[in-house]
Amino acid sequence: MTTISPERIAALIARRDEVQAKLASGDLPTDLFIALSKEYAEVAPVADAAAAIARLRANLADAETLLTDPATDADMRALANEEAQDIRDQLPQAERALAIRLLPKDAADERSAMLEVRAGTGGDEAALFAGDLFRMYQRYAELQGWKVELISATLSDIGGYKEVVASVSGSGVFAKLKFESGVHRVQRVPATEAGGRIHTSAATVAVLPEAEEVDVQIEEKDLRIDIYRSSGPGGQGVNTTDSAVRITHIPTGTVVIQQDERSQIKNRNKAMKVLRTRLYEVERERLASERSGARKSMVGSGDRSERIRTYNFPQGRVTDHRINLTLHRLPEILMGQMEELVNALMTANEAERLAGMDGAD
Repeated sequence: MTTISPERIAALIARRDEVQAKLASGDLPTDLFIALSKEYAEVAPVADAAAAIARLRANLADAETLLTDPATDADMRALANEEAQDIRDQLPQAERALAIRLLPKDAADERSAMLEVRAGTGGDEAALFAGDLFRMYQRYAELQGWKVELISATLSDIGGYKEVVASVSGSGVFAKLKFESGVHRVQRVPATEAGGRIHTSAATVAVLPEAEEVDVQIEEKDLRIDIYRSSGPGGQGVNTTDSAVRITHIPTGTVVIQQDERSQIKNRNKAMKVLRTRLYEVERERLASERSGARKSMVGSGDRSERIRTYNFPQGRVTDHRINLTLHRLPEILMGQMEELVNALMTANEAERLAGMDGAD
């Protein structure tokens, strides 16, 4: 790992102290106070990590001075040598902690997210598995204190979902869920299988950072909006008014259909929310491709054709193929206890990005 220079560390600490002093001065305009408070919240943890390194380096220099001083007696020399070795053991971990904090942040990490789960290969069993996955995310969101709002859902004939889309809102939602995008595979004996044979089915998960109106400018002239009567399963919940909305974004050909609400206005608002999010993601991918030369990350590339994870029911295990992690906690994970899995993916992503920074040097 590249050593962070004393000058860089001093600059980080100086900026923290400067912002802190300005905040303490009082009589600041509200907009400046808000801006400085936000900057302090971002720079303080980084500067604190830098200050920890500065202290360790200063203590190491003191210990090494004692070791090179001919006047140092044997007992003091032994203590200084022990302290120096202890500091040398601590420094790499402290420098790694600072390097992680200095990694460029994904601007979308703190955003809410649009979660889409779709049944893949496997027919009815794939739809049942899609339902299992969606409920897993609902439970995980509940444990995180997030809010899940159903946007649209298409039920299968025997339960589960052919497709389900939801908005997940809260602090740091996208940062934790973004590595879930991809193909999830299940191996189990289907409820519909009388012979007791193990089948393999799949469902696709997509997690997109939610866009706000200021992120994506959509011209009214670029939209074609069609209103029609909703359809529903088995004749139940079918609207008798023309409330379903289909919005087509003409420049990109993106189509969003919303018919879950009985109100045409609510359907339109939900459809526009989904459309903004999808257009925002297209732009994010374009910019990321330009910056990275289309280099794919080992974790969470978002390529939905890859199998990212397998849920094996007979063995009670979950395996994430991107980081070669297997956890024998399938029931708990399906109940939303995903933190170990999520943290492992975030840590692996940090390690890869740190390696990329070292390679660039």
